Amino acid sequence: MLAEYDLIILGGGCAGLSVAMRLAELGKRCPRTLIIESRTQYTNDRTWCFWDDGSTWLRHLIRHRWQNMRIQTAGRCVTVDCRLTPYQMLPAEAFYGEALQVLAQSGRIELMAGASVISEPDKSGEKWQIDTSAGLHRGKMVIDTRPVRNLRQSESLLWQSFSGHEIECDAAVFDPTCTDLMDFSLGDPTRIAFSYVLPVSRNRALVEATVFGTDPIDCDGLAKDLDIAIARRVNGAKIKILRSENGILPMGLAPDASGSDNCYVKAGLTSGGARPSTGYAFQRIQRWADACAKRIGEGRLPMGHAADPLPLRAMDHLFLSVLRARPESAPSLFFSLFEKTDTARVIRFLSDRSNLLDLAIVASALPVLPFIQEIPGALMRFAQLRRGVLSQ
Repeated sequence: MLAEYDLIILGGGCAGLSVAMRLAELGKRCPRTLIIESRTQYTNDRTWCFWDDGSTWLRHLIRHRWQNMRIQTAGRCVTVDCRLTPYQMLPAEAFYGEALQVLAQSGRIELMAGASVISEPDKSGEKWQIDTSAGLHRGKMVIDTRPVRNLRQSESLLWQSFSGHEIECDAAVFDPTCTDLMDFSLGDPTRIAFSYVLPVSRNRALVEATVFGTDPIDCDGLAKDLDIAIARRVNGAKIKILRSENGILPMGLAPDASGSDNCYVKAGLTSGGARPSTGYAFQRIQRWADACAKRIGEGRLPMGHAADPLPLRAMDHLFLSVLRARPESAPSLFFSLFEKTDTARVIRFLSDRSNLLDLAIVASALPVLPFIQEIPGALMRFAQLRRGVLSQ
């Protein structure tokens, strides 16, 4: 017998669990929902960071807040006061734990862990049929939050690869009031490589090595960068690795060809859930989850992520094109952004909250010539992305 549901959510990661938690808040109006998730258990596998703009959901799960953030290049450093909108950390283990508790109490949402989708969903009549390793399931609506499968290297302008260790030192070497947002002093000026440090106490921090490049890099490929980043920050102190995390994010994906059936929508990191030029995703996903759940609660169909305004899309694409063509310029571009722009405007820009004036002022803080020179190349790459034949 087929298992029947009103809604099936494919993928129980950040996006899938976020929209499920919002649906649970609907009470009796919550549709009968199934979440299909391939992992058998949740672990503390990632860290979400974002600025507190007053709209933080799950505020009680925030582990740490920083009042200052630092950007460094070779020989230059700027520290930005962000106490009005502190940079804050939400660990995956806290988010997953909260989500599992909410879903268990719902009575309307079922999480099926350790199940994989065997074949792509197929619509029969008015219902979608999902063939999984745990059996056949049918639903009126589907929200697919799974990462886009088999992405080709040519389908993204750049790739953000990162690998990090949460470490504990035998000496007080960190400042827990200040995060190193971008430290470009890893050494190689021919590529965009920087360290990212989130100190939660004087002797404990998450240290990550990040590379923006045309090729994705796995954690083994980032091992040397991470060792250098940690060595630079601990000043000879002995360390203990508490846990590790890593990932690869596309930056500037080709436009997704949306399906014609509004009962099936895509969401999540590779379907509009992450800001193309930064990779920031958590707050963006929460805004989508809230809007999507409200629509379903009103008896309407689910929605995917709304497209960014055209000026922001154009600005992000041009910025990524400049980084791709001129990686050596990245440190000075990011340094200028934070040094020459009002902190509130920069944070609104990075948090998808900017207005047209913010965009204009942010653009004016950056050197004009590289962007003007790159416009033809950006237009060419946009056309190539649409065809999936992005050249090196």
